[in-house]
Amino acid sequence: MGYESKIDVRPLHDQILVGDCLTELKKIPTGSIDLVFADPPYNLQLGGDLKRPDESKVDAVDDDWDKFSSFAEYDSFTKAWLAECRRALKPNGALWVIGSYHNIFRVGSALQDLGFWILNDVVWRKTNPMPNFRGRRFTNAHETLIWAGRSEETKYTFNYEAMKIFNDDLQMRSDWTLPLCTGGERLKNGEGNKLHPTQKPEALLQRVMLATSKPGDVILDPFFGTGTTGAVAKQLGRHYIGIERELVYAEGAQARIDAVEPLPLEALKTTVGKRAEVRIPFGTLIERGLVKAGETLFDHSQRIAANVRADGSIAAKAHSGSIHKVGAQVQNAEACNGWTYWHVRRGPNLVPIDLLRQQVRGEMGAAA
Repeated sequence: MGYESKIDVRPLHDQILVGDCLTELKKIPTGSIDLVFADPPYNLQLGGDLKRPDESKVDAVDDDWDKFSSFAEYDSFTKAWLAECRRALKPNGALWVIGSYHNIFRVGSALQDLGFWILNDVVWRKTNPMPNFRGRRFTNAHETLIWAGRSEETKYTFNYEAMKIFNDDLQMRSDWTLPLCTGGERLKNGEGNKLHPTQKPEALLQRVMLATSKPGDVILDPFFGTGTTGAVAKQLGRHYIGIERELVYAEGAQARIDAVEPLPLEALKTTVGKRAEVRIPFGTLIERGLVKAGETLFDHSQRIAANVRADGSIAAKAHSGSIHKVGAQVQNAEACNGWTYWHVRRGPNLVPIDLLRQQVRGEMGAAA
């Protein structure tokens, strides 16, 4: 397969760059990345083979890419790739990094030293963890993810309402229970064995991207492996850039991504909360001719009436002011949502003025 990893005038979107992580990261334009997902070497420090009670060998991580001579060497490598990722991130970009107890604390310290701002740590609790065959420690049943903004000032993406709906209208928690990658999702080599020892489940990357990115965003994975980040990004209408030093992994990842069918645009729409919606003043409805100065607004029972003024205020009885202020005053209430309280007559029906506001929002969204 042909891979392009030299500097090119074309966008790097939706490519796998084959080569050393630090070398290839330098080719990513500064301020071009919306989100980084990194699954770096864990530096497991394994000594000897790991065997099951029946003496069969466990297919554990013993590859050269996970071997470092010392903690100092690992720390130096970690700070180098994190610094390049921070350079590549947009000012409002963010980073996710996943690790085990072997490395995640060292990575977290490096993040803070470099100026990243930690937003959450998330525990991925595995429903089907590998047993502790030696029986000398607790079973390692989780991994830790750190979510961090590029800086303390970063206005990061967080699709709060979407994740709440995803979680049956409950606020999404920082402990995620998901199975390991198994079955047909697991990539195999020609002998039928696992192509990569630590392939992450697509469900994990789907949750990360749905929560903290938008369609069209560019997601960088500097340790691409078998391409879970790229496969999920393509499915969810995001762009990806992958860096992978092992050609066999890159080839498997490319074939996997090529087989992915992107979701239709309608399926990619994200639920947003009221605070995220474009603010539409009542005066905009008057400017658009949806409500006219001199027209009368009513409460839903038509017992209270208010006259609309040209400046966007309304008057009812002895009160005048905004739709919210007057709505509260006529009810002797502390507060009122004037958008849902006040109605306007359209033909034989009373229509909440909030429907007119939504009409304007829809027009603005279509224009954008």
